[in-house]
Amino acid sequence: MPVRVAIADYGVGNLHSIRKALENCGASPYIVEDMRELLEAECVVFPGVGAFDKTMERLQPIKSGLVRRLEEGVPSLGICIGAQILFETSEEGRQPGLGFYRGKVVRLKAERVPHMGWNSVRTDDLILRGVGSPYFYFAHSYYGLPSEDIAIGDTDYYGQVPTLFLKNRTYGTQFHPEKSSESGMRFLRNFVKFAEAST
Repeated sequence: MPVRVAIADYGVGNLHSIRKALENCGASPYIVEDMRELLEAECVVFPGVGAFDKTMERLQPIKSGLVRRLEEGVPSLGICIGAQILFETSEEGRQPGLGFYRGKVVRLKAERVPHMGWNSVRTDDLILRGVGSPYFYFAHSYYGLPSEDIAIGDTDYYGQVPTLFLKNRTYGTQFHPEKSSESGMRFLRNFVKFAEAST
């Protein structure tokens, strides 16, 4: 049976691309509008569309239960803003984040903000096993700065920027795998296999 992947709908953006990509990678994804359904999901994706405060407004009512699920090891993937809301705070907003990742989200200190386009990701993690090109698509002005040892990949953008995280079974990516052509599809296939092995 394909792993069932709950995609959190924060109320903004088009979720078609990540749902279609996960389908093509062998998963059985479905969109969740009632955030309480995330507490029963066998795998969770926090997609990369939205603003920090707006996203946390939707997740705030289930925050403690959701963090408990992540701590228990439900396989999860946070993409861009979906990774940033896993941190404790963000310079983008006023709402506290989920606080599953210890640390904060800070604004890029670069000559060009936002960071838009293709850039390489360095990691030794198996999530990139079989990826032919390390280049992925980025579109962000903020990034997660952890205060614990969870950064497993980085990217050179006016200095080293952490762009790949892992804690328990929750991956976080600053890049958008669903917009990253074959490299992104391989990443997502690896994540689906990871989720299947974890459930």
